[in-house]
Amino acid sequence: MPGPYEAPPASWQQGGAFPGPASEPEPFRQRSDQPDWDALADRSASERRRKRVWVVVGTVTVLALLAGGGTFLLLGGGDGKADDKPTASASDSPAPSQSGVKNPIDLTPTVAGDPTTVRDQIGKANLKMGPEAAVFPIDKRHEIRTKGNANSFAESQQRVVDPSKSFTVSARLWNRSPKGQQIAVSQGNEKSFSFELGLDEVNGKPSWIFRVQTGTPGANASTTTVTGTSSKMEKTFSELTGTYDAEKKVIALYVNGKRTGEAPVPADIFPAPGPLQLARSRHQDQWVSPWQGAMDSLRVYDAALPQERIDALKPGKLDPMVTPTGSWLLF
Repeated sequence: MPGPYEAPPASWQQGGAFPGPASEPEPFRQRSDQPDWDALADRSASERRRKRVWVVVGTVTVLALLAGGGTFLLLGGGDGKADDKPTASASDSPAPSQSGVKNPIDLTPTVAGDPTTVRDQIGKANLKMGPEAAVFPIDKRHEIRTKGNANSFAESQQRVVDPSKSFTVSARLWNRSPKGQQIAVSQGNEKSFSFELGLDEVNGKPSWIFRVQTGTPGANASTTTVTGTSSKMEKTFSELTGTYDAEKKVIALYVNGKRTGEAPVPADIFPAPGPLQLARSRHQDQWVSPWQGAMDSLRVYDAALPQERIDALKPGKLDPMVTPTGSWLLF
């Protein structure tokens, strides 16, 4: 037989109607053209007697069950075990939970009717993709893939992170080739960025980075960067989390849950009002540092998460103890 998406064989389409079952013997017919009225009357009387017998048997059975304590069986009560509960239909089943979150969220990866927009699964900051970016299903999850060029990105319509306050940004990243500077998540304005999370070369070696800008945007703006590495820097997923504590004025980077560094921020972060960006950053009025690879499990929080909450950030899941301001491609 053909698979679910294959065309039927040509032999099915050319042979007309499907063959019927094997030939059956012709039904018995009366020898004369007139019906046998006596036989019909006898058959009708026999049917009436058979129905009366079944009514009597059914009544006796019900009375016996009631007398034997079968009331709960007849009413569907059972003996209280889980196996006796009725099978729930799809409409009766509760929505899947997200790591114990009280209000389960919809994990649909894109906006209904618009596969070019990544849906914010807990807020309103949907991300519109460029013409060479797309969301792909992988097993039970979805990821966005970008090609590392100017047309391969995604962006929100409004600012998602307030960089003048504490925040956390986290993403699970897969990079095809760790060369040069490639930014997975950033936010800024038409001039420059406020923060960047991604990959860069430090002392000639690829490193994960979390960087913020504290000076006047432009060529000579000052930045603060924290770095980290993992056992494999390419063609494998790594979980990057950057935090900014506005009270202490400290940024930190976590790679696969481990704190790899922190640094004091000498001044307030540049409060760019621009939208959130995936797979690119802004510098000197230009789009730079395109990301070549894939990402999922994107989350943004309006607080600097402590170590114990970073430990609770499982791939694709939410920590039930803290609610993000935005989340994308969870599973």
